[in-house]
Amino acid sequence: MSRNPNSTSAAAPHFALIAVQVLFATWPIVGKIALRTVPSVALVGFRVAGAALTLLVLAGLSGTFQKIETGDWPLVIVSSLLGLVFNQLLFTKGLSLTTAINATLLSTTIPVSTLLVGVLLGTDRATLRRLLGIALAAAGVIYLIGPGRAQFSSGTRVGDALIVSNSLCYGAYIAVSKNLMKRYSALTVITWIFVVGCVITVPAAAISLSNVSLATISGRVWLAILYIIVLPTAGAYYLNGWALARVPPSTVAVYVYLQPLIAFVIAPIILGESLSIQAVFASLLIFAGVLVVTRRRRVKPDTRRSTKIHEA
Repeated sequence: MSRNPNSTSAAAPHFALIAVQVLFATWPIVGKIALRTVPSVALVGFRVAGAALTLLVLAGLSGTFQKIETGDWPLVIVSSLLGLVFNQLLFTKGLSLTTAINATLLSTTIPVSTLLVGVLLGTDRATLRRLLGIALAAAGVIYLIGPGRAQFSSGTRVGDALIVSNSLCYGAYIAVSKNLMKRYSALTVITWIFVVGCVITVPAAAISLSNVSLATISGRVWLAILYIIVLPTAGAYYLNGWALARVPPSTVAVYVYLQPLIAFVIAPIILGESLSIQAVFASLLIFAGVLVVTRRRRVKPDTRRSTKIHEA
């Protein structure tokens, strides 16, 4: 049942985490197409149920699907509630009650939440290097978005609180699920997390769809939903879990800061917008923060021990 995550390339988890942020950055754009005709709660249900089915098929074909031991089920359920059910519902509802800029700025609390929960659970350490890296990357995001553009007021207070709650849930999910990813394959853990998530999200989606005629949902919207299910959901969560088995939770979380940067890089390419000096400087701060957190410490060889072996 145990695996040796260190057997893979040290750079592979970081490439996987970059891919995760690219996929996560695309889903709100495609999601807006689906939300024109599909209620937000229903879209969450489609995401979770569709991803669960996709992962079950992949797990069956791979032949690596593992049975979860009885003692680990509470952790699977908690991970599903934090990483899927509460995370998705809080973010979707919060986004509808606040601005996108507020949501982006408040999401900078995810790595901090992850580190705090990780320290409490003993899966991470609050080193000065990690704290400095998180602070640098967060400063880059805040400078990129521009805190002056945020609209924190009584009108957005509830939505802002829901976004902060969402960030706490997702950060806690990354920290809590670390031990599961070490004990089982990432595909096994993520599949069961999505299967458990269906218990709440699917009935809620069915109720939400009761007043919507499926015949009114166009083929373009169904394609958007299919994309969201396969790539930014099943694919992104699997890659995130795979990387989590190989690097500390705080490292996984700090890559979240790449999402707004990716959006600002894609905009000039797709929309023909110019890349501002502000975006360039902010990107340097974000990359500096990520590099500080992810930099591997060099282990000095024990020269005394090697000398004794040589003399022997």
